[in-house]
Amino acid sequence: MMEMIETETRPKLLAVPMLDFSREFAEIREDVLAAIAAVCESQRFILGPDVARFEAEAAKACGVPFAIGCASGTDALWLALAALKIGPGDAVVTTPFSFFATVSSILRVGAKPVLADIDAGTFNLSAGAVEEVLGADVVGVMPVHLYGQCADMNAFTALAEARGVKVVEDAAQAFGASWEGVKAGGLGDAAAFSFYPTKNLAAFGDAGMVSTRDEVIAERAKMLRQHGMRRRYFHDEVGWNSRLDTLQAAVLEVKLRRVEAGNKRRRELAGLYNERFTAAGLVGKTTADGVVLPFTDPRAEHVFHQYVIRAPRRDALREFLTAHSIGSEVYYPLVLSLQESLKFLGYKKGDFPVSERAAEEVLALPIYPELRVEELESVVEAIRRFYA
Repeated sequence: MMEMIETETRPKLLAVPMLDFSREFAEIREDVLAAIAAVCESQRFILGPDVARFEAEAAKACGVPFAIGCASGTDALWLALAALKIGPGDAVVTTPFSFFATVSSILRVGAKPVLADIDAGTFNLSAGAVEEVLGADVVGVMPVHLYGQCADMNAFTALAEARGVKVVEDAAQAFGASWEGVKAGGLGDAAAFSFYPTKNLAAFGDAGMVSTRDEVIAERAKMLRQHGMRRRYFHDEVGWNSRLDTLQAAVLEVKLRRVEAGNKRRRELAGLYNERFTAAGLVGKTTADGVVLPFTDPRAEHVFHQYVIRAPRRDALREFLTAHSIGSEVYYPLVLSLQESLKFLGYKKGDFPVSERAAEEVLALPIYPELRVEELESVVEAIRRFYA
């Protein structure tokens, strides 16, 4: 009887969306609509002044001299590789624990993807694992700043200097993140960003950007994004149509003013999650004894594009959260080495044990600047009830 009373007096769980774009839009509605209206009035829809202005402001935010807008984060990865003249006959080492575009971009330039396992703490590409697979044909390494935390760029910089390889940052999830005070986007030879609507800096559709400190790379990227043209209708190389849409640039310019404060709020929310999980007695060192909280390298400033735990009985927990209208997501449920379309790479189950285990345990929970504290607490309470 006492148990029934206790159950009845427990706080009701709130419905918590994984993301709620409407909350941000309510705050920026007037500025965004004014920016879009200004583009419509100008009728400058392709590489208009808004694009150049956003590129300059985004480059400044990343601490680099050059930023080149393009049509998507996927295109940005391809553009960065192509601008570095990586292509057929070359190999690029990257992680099997990432979004598909990380590997497909390497294939798109005609190069060979070579995979290496991840660090168990950060989920980022392990420099030690990369060293084990460096062959004579490897000309590049593509570390992914997964979930908003930079990979160990000290190790990758040292490796690049020792082996003469190029480093391309897949910074799709890491706008505003930094490593030892240097912003993502300025840590390698070139970097690629995504402004997909779920990102910390988000467009109203697809958009992306390449950043670099190298003027030659920047010039090539600009040429390649517009059919290989330096002069109109004179095609020096076979490029691609991957221009950043002017309307998207106008939206991004408005949102760029808010991204630093948004990233700060994400870190605060991540800290609250950590406190609430600890207070609830849910935390363990491994999934054998509890929920494993995200690890932040002390050299990194994390921007928590995702707040990702390792969870015992992950799939059952996710079903429980869904039943209570609480959002969650799995990034990523199947490593790239086991994807049907990439079987020709020749990898098999067991080749990347750290990545494969992560794919079975990771669970992303709601985190965005407009998330309310009571919603966050409801997420933790729901997880506490599941494991009770």
